Amino acid sequence: MAGSGVTAEADVLIIGGGMAATWAAISAAREGAEVLLVDKGFVGTSGVTATGGPNHWWVAPEPGLRDAAVEARYARSYGLADREWMARIIDTTWRTLPELAGYYPFDTDGRGGIYYSGLRGPEYLRALRRYALATGVDIRDHHPALELLLHPDGSVAGAAGYARLTRTNWSIRAASVVLATGGCAFRSGLIGSDTNTGDGYLMATEAGAVLSGMEFSTAYSLSPAWNSTRTLPYPSARFFDADGNEIDVPPPLSGAAHNRALASAMLAGPVLADLGDAPALLKQILPRIQPASPTPFKRKGIDLFADRFEVKLYGEGTIRGTGGLRIIDEDCQTDVPGLFAAGDAATRELIAGATSGGGAQNSAWALTSGLAAGVGAAATARHRGRRADGPARPVGGAGLRPTSLVRPIDERALVKEVQDQAIAYDKVLWRSDAALTASQTLLDQLWREIAAHRQADGLDQVGAREVAAMTATARWCTAAALARTESRGMHLRDDFPDLDPAQEHRLLVGGLDRVWTRPDIAVDTRPRMEAVA
Repeated sequence: MAGSGVTAEADVLIIGGGMAATWAAISAAREGAEVLLVDKGFVGTSGVTATGGPNHWWVAPEPGLRDAAVEARYARSYGLADREWMARIIDTTWRTLPELAGYYPFDTDGRGGIYYSGLRGPEYLRALRRYALATGVDIRDHHPALELLLHPDGSVAGAAGYARLTRTNWSIRAASVVLATGGCAFRSGLIGSDTNTGDGYLMATEAGAVLSGMEFSTAYSLSPAWNSTRTLPYPSARFFDADGNEIDVPPPLSGAAHNRALASAMLAGPVLADLGDAPALLKQILPRIQPASPTPFKRKGIDLFADRFEVKLYGEGTIRGTGGLRIIDEDCQTDVPGLFAAGDAATRELIAGATSGGGAQNSAWALTSGLAAGVGAAATARHRGRRADGPARPVGGAGLRPTSLVRPIDERALVKEVQDQAIAYDKVLWRSDAALTASQTLLDQLWREIAAHRQADGLDQVGAREVAAMTATARWCTAAALARTESRGMHLRDDFPDLDPAQEHRLLVGGLDRVWTRPDIAVDTRPRMEAVA
């Protein structure tokens, strides 16, 4: 079982392998820390960024431009974002992306300059891997983390996990840990999200961390029904039912109204997309910007821009949602001393509020939060020292250390039940007290079954913890949705359709055996807002 024997030491341990994780590793290493990065997959190919074409929130430092960009984004946040954080990530992103020029082949902007804001996912992640290695980061691929280690005083002491290729347990002691494990899409089939199962949420909560914004988990991606791709082609699509009747669908920028209209039609029968009216420029740039999008069509002999094809909505959960671990300072530290969160593992409410930070804002957040967490983790390591010889205990529970008699669990059926509560259209896009309460009761029952009876060894530990993490994440999302008795942003309640000014605050959620919620009205994350160098 995970947690046996110290196999490595570091000043800073990064858990994850995507954009936020690699930026955090680079940042900590540049601060002089000895950095070790572990990932469930292969750093440079795993995660949602590697399959896409991420754009970044890119605003020139010209008078008035950045203030206007912040105000425009803040107006869509329903009062839950933070203007100083938004200004910070704009400035940090503007100054940081050009640093990749030695590792990434940026395109020209057509006006004699360099086009920095939009990058091709596969090349971007490979560039970040090379950059991290060049700064001295020790990268260990196929090393999924399973649980955190804590000192007797409750501060983080490292993590333990399982090395897939060597089939051995590992335990790494570190003065600080950065969780950049991504969000949770509940195995919806969303492209690139197979490793995004909420692992970081579970590990951190077991250590005493708190989550925020988990009710804002109602994001979906539109893709061909047989294969998730990226969403760039679909703003220009028209939609038809199986009989050829056009479906009235509001534009994508309408957010919930767009998804609700599509979901209603899909619940009634197949929905077909028609991209015959797509602009010529889209046809030219799609293979270059999002090369994963045309491939499934070619394999099926479908002309993406001439033939109609069936589509479905793939749940994105907290990936294009905004929920995640609450951060308590400008260095992205969580409620657990020495434990930091970055990217989709952290709440994005600071920049997105109650609406999706999708695309540009999320990419800029991954970059900036990664850099900030790396700086904070390195500073903590300098202050605390490594303390690898002191006592530490593993805190992982469900899937590793059952509380009752071990017995087999039908995990396939259990995951299907979790998906039915967490990403099914009728449960998520039309929320009500009765439906949420029923979901909460069922999810609590599933959690009790896992926590009491599931025990895994060897490679089986990875899957067991993923199932436990997805179940836990669904419980936190449901509890938060039940507690927010209003409709705000992407969180819609049919029984509370109006915005309630008294609930203009973030909502915290936590707990394992007993989930709790409470308003976040005390923490100020803005003591000193400086762009990260």
